[in-house]
Amino acid sequence: MAKIIRPVRVEKSRLPAAPKKSAKPAASALPKRVAKKPAGPKPWTAAEVHEAFSRFRDANPEPKGELEHLNPYTLLVAVVLSAQATDAGVNRATRPLFAVADTPAKMLALGEEKLRDYIKTIGLYRNKAKNVIALSEKLIAEFGGEVPRTRAEIETLPGAGRKTANVVLNMAFGEHTMAVDTHVFRVGNRTGLAPGDTPLAVELGLEKIIPAEFMLHAHHWLILHGRYTCLARKPRCEACVISDLCRWPEKTV
Repeated sequence: MAKIIRPVRVEKSRLPAAPKKSAKPAASALPKRVAKKPAGPKPWTAAEVHEAFSRFRDANPEPKGELEHLNPYTLLVAVVLSAQATDAGVNRATRPLFAVADTPAKMLALGEEKLRDYIKTIGLYRNKAKNVIALSEKLIAEFGGEVPRTRAEIETLPGAGRKTANVVLNMAFGEHTMAVDTHVFRVGNRTGLAPGDTPLAVELGLEKIIPAEFMLHAHHWLILHGRYTCLARKPRCEACVISDLCRWPEKTV
């Protein structure tokens, strides 16, 4: 008689566990592809920077700021008034003003209401009149009526920021400062001399690359270059003394 073999029943719990499928990494864990930023213009070499400012010096050995003033105080007032205004417009207003008020004490004697009459052709003249009176009071109360000679102190005066301080330190006291207005900001970025997203970045970039021998007049050369040659809408590349050095891809020469 044949022997019957019955299949052995194995409990499920005794069966070896099936290997787990490896979980797919979460999308957040996958390395992200970072788009490469387009390469910026090739930085200027030290020799190129020296050549550019040598040309500026040859073309205009003694550049002057275009804000008319009589002393450090009137320069300070003129720069404060020049915010969002043209130098020519400020000069028209300050010629008669400075004839009667060229010191903090005389400005306070004139008073805010009469000061407004002198500068009413300048934009934001009401707020600027308040600042001029307030800074005059502070100069008398804290600085003996004199314009201070440090950036930090000038920046404490009403209406005066870093650019104002740099202009006054450079023009009144011969400091090697770099005042960055809209013209200098444009030139620094467009030419590739000192690209930066902020005026401070452009200022520090220019100070880093410009040789000391040019720093006294550097900001004037750059302002005048931006005002009369490297114009915002239609740059005059054909008249530019540094066109061969400029990194702007859209230059017309």
